[in-house]
Amino acid sequence: MKIALIGYGKMGHIIERIALERGHQITVKIDKDNQDDFNSPEFKSSDVAIEFSMPTAAMENYEKCFAAHVPVVAGTTGWLSRMDEIKAACKDGAQTFFYASNYSIGVNIFFALNKYLAKVMNKFPQYDVRMEETHHIHKLDSPSGTAITLAEGIIENLDSKAKWNETETPASDELGITAFRRDEVPGIHTIIYESNVDTISMTHDAKSREGFALGAVVAAEFLCGKKGFYTMDDLMKL
Repeated sequence: MKIALIGYGKMGHIIERIALERGHQITVKIDKDNQDDFNSPEFKSSDVAIEFSMPTAAMENYEKCFAAHVPVVAGTTGWLSRMDEIKAACKDGAQTFFYASNYSIGVNIFFALNKYLAKVMNKFPQYDVRMEETHHIHKLDSPSGTAITLAEGIIENLDSKAKWNETETPASDELGITAFRRDEVPGIHTIIYESNVDTISMTHDAKSREGFALGAVVAAEFLCGKKGFYTMDDLMKL
């Protein structure tokens, strides 16, 4: 498979290595200094583009991919207010797009466990719930896309919570998220249910960026020959 990389930072380098190890070809590596390569024959010949860039650049990158009819695996978060535009562009198979707030297989198992636990805890109103997330100091969005996905999974299944809020002192109907930015932490997410007598907590702790990169390449492989809008739910069938 011929893969274009959009964003060639730490994640881009790891994705390149994993893609090559899995027998794929890197056609072009596009970063902020070579935007003209979106118009290159190498980019237009790509089977898929894997994009890990910046929230401010993401939509423009996707529009350039759509103009060339190159399917996209999107790894950037912080632009989700425009998701409806992406889904509209993919309607009736006009474009192809794969989005995940987190490409780690382990995190997506964690998403499923989070929803299940929220359904169980909905029967026990004596427990309140909150979330803590920690990432490296270079991460621009807060809370993370992963934290937002976890929060949405809780809100869908827990009657006592109507919305999330990045605060340590949430209202009674809010799920409080506390976000920390420390050193080079790849990502730690903890869901905490607490009552007067005990605490139930569940944590996913990423050891490196390898899991995210591998998941993105697997998503690119999954997209081969497909049209439309996809997520990790389609890939993992959880």
